[in-house]
Amino acid sequence: MPMPWFLLSLALGRSPVVLSLERLEGLQDAARCSPGLSCHLWDGDVVCLPGSIVSAPGPVLVPTSLQTELVRRCYQETDCDLCVRVAVHLAVHGHWEKPEDEEKLGRAADPEPEEPRNASLQAQVVLSFQAYPTARCVLLEVQVPAALVQPGQSVGSVVFDCFEAALGTEVQIWSYTQPRYQKELNLTRQLPDCRGLEVQDSIQSCRALPWLSVTADGDNVHLVLDVSEEQSFGLSLYWNQTGPQTIPLNQTDIVPCLCIQAWPLEPDSVRTSICPFTEDPRAHRNLWRAARLQLLPPRGWRLDAPCSLHAQATLCWQAPGRGPCQPLVPPLPRENVTVNMALEFPLLKGHPNLCVQQVSSWEKMQLQLQECLWADSLGPLKDDMLLVEARGPQDNRSFCALEPSGCTPLLSRASTRAARLGEQLLQDLHSGQCLQLWDDDLGALWACPMDKYIHQRWVLVWLACLLFAAALFLLFLLKKDHVKGWLRLLKEDIRAGAAATGRAALLLYSADDAGFERLVGALASALCQVPLRVAVDLWSRRELSAQGPLAWFHAQRRRTVQEGGLVVLIFSPGAVALCHEWLQDAGPAPGAHGPHDAFAASLSCVLPDFLQGRAPGRYVGAYFDGLLHADAVPALFRAVPVFSLPSQLPAFLGSLQGPRGPRPGRLGERAEQVARALQPALDSCLRTPGTAGMGRGMGPEAGDRT
Repeated sequence: MPMPWFLLSLALGRSPVVLSLERLEGLQDAARCSPGLSCHLWDGDVVCLPGSIVSAPGPVLVPTSLQTELVRRCYQETDCDLCVRVAVHLAVHGHWEKPEDEEKLGRAADPEPEEPRNASLQAQVVLSFQAYPTARCVLLEVQVPAALVQPGQSVGSVVFDCFEAALGTEVQIWSYTQPRYQKELNLTRQLPDCRGLEVQDSIQSCRALPWLSVTADGDNVHLVLDVSEEQSFGLSLYWNQTGPQTIPLNQTDIVPCLCIQAWPLEPDSVRTSICPFTEDPRAHRNLWRAARLQLLPPRGWRLDAPCSLHAQATLCWQAPGRGPCQPLVPPLPRENVTVNMALEFPLLKGHPNLCVQQVSSWEKMQLQLQECLWADSLGPLKDDMLLVEARGPQDNRSFCALEPSGCTPLLSRASTRAARLGEQLLQDLHSGQCLQLWDDDLGALWACPMDKYIHQRWVLVWLACLLFAAALFLLFLLKKDHVKGWLRLLKEDIRAGAAATGRAALLLYSADDAGFERLVGALASALCQVPLRVAVDLWSRRELSAQGPLAWFHAQRRRTVQEGGLVVLIFSPGAVALCHEWLQDAGPAPGAHGPHDAFAASLSCVLPDFLQGRAPGRYVGAYFDGLLHADAVPALFRAVPVFSLPSQLPAFLGSLQGPRGPRPGRLGERAEQVARALQPALDSCLRTPGTAGMGRGMGPEAGDRT
């Protein structure tokens, strides 16, 4: 549960000033007076009966104020209790009255002799003390000499030692005289707890109490409890509220030892406690996430966690970028982990690759925690080789290297790095270049640096690169002219290919008949090989049916223009007839064209671009040789280049590919490829009965009508 700093401060109380208390020896209560007064403490407690207020017959002593002081009543050197010392300040109240004729009062004369007016005063002062569960009343007799009796003046004080009370309780004290001449005095005090007093070593309840303190580290607030190792304790963080409450718990703060306690704020109330997360897997996962391993110089470590952990710890070796942490061979003994207790590593030296691995032994979940504690102080992981030395009888020693595949003998024929460098590693070990990490009668662990071997490998790689570069340079000098020409051609091809691939072309045509559609399809396929990114309704019939011709054309035209491409208007007799219908405001007859005829739908958007002068740079025109005369193209559309295909294919391709297209020779080659692809489909259209005649009929006089 998130607990901000101010809430913890309220829960624990303000940090009081630490007080040093006076020490009283013995069990007996005592009383003492200020100079000039005499006092006596009655033995034992008396019954607290204040009685009614009576009139004073003359000057009397009355209490005027109360003061308290905390002291220690000690029975032995380290066995004390907290005690409240009470001081009662007294004053003279009332005046002497003149005697009246007793006969007029109808009373008998007082048999006792008349007390002189300058006589001393005597009073019985009662002190009543209540501190749950204790209640006491004591009686003090005080006598004031006549010389100090001045009506309305203070005469001194009487001090009582002392009322025992528990730490942190609230005490109430009353004082009055017997008989009572005025309203009793009362005083209420809240006693401090152990934190505000120097009594931890002398009061037994303070020695057993968990000592609390709060520290802040940036945004983190730590509640520190100082208790003995064998002591169990409970902790409650609570809100002092009334009425039903719903208190949210942060899921990440739930741990197995989190318990909840609730109680009414009444004396001696029963507390309800639950610990609902003891077996909760989420709580155990949160506990492991909150656990932290801390390195303690020189070779100690500690596991910090908010709850006890059932776990075992061992050391392992973590190679940089090479999979899981490997247990040391021979294995060092596993230890049962005690939370928040310092433990010692069985090591001689630390190393960045040495890590502590802890495995949970909780039966319902297998959890693991690993930290490389020396990484902060000794730097990142090193590419060192861990050598394991095994010692046998008669001083026989063998060495192996810890690798991901296991512990590889150094003088073996395995194909691992350790086996290839076995002799060199043994030489490094004997020459003192390796760091000894652990040593006992059974063997030792050594960390040998591998930096120099890595450097040697890179030297060979760099040498090979330099030799290759020198060979290329020599070849360039010998074949300078050929290399320059080859590089120039390669540069032009890359530039032309990138430019062409980046250009889009949208083909619009009128579907006069099936043969003409095949001809347009052949043109689109040939342009894709140039290469261009071609869009044509022949390849988008499903989108046309779903969106409609007009919506499809709008989307394709916007994309083509935004990408810097061109819209290609392919004129045919049918397309010219549709243009005349629109230009003469007749409009196309409903249902006169198929549902996929994008050309008829697009004229409503294409004509405004030409009429408003926005067409240049966005549109080009084209028609096929033998199918349409050049003059048949309406005059309005001649504001943009109109090409005859395939006779003007080089110019047509150059316009589509833009100014950064290929050189003229390469452009001619591509035009020939497109022409070869078009010719069979064009011949098929020309052989169709009536098609050629239709093309010849659309002559100059047809174009003049616009």
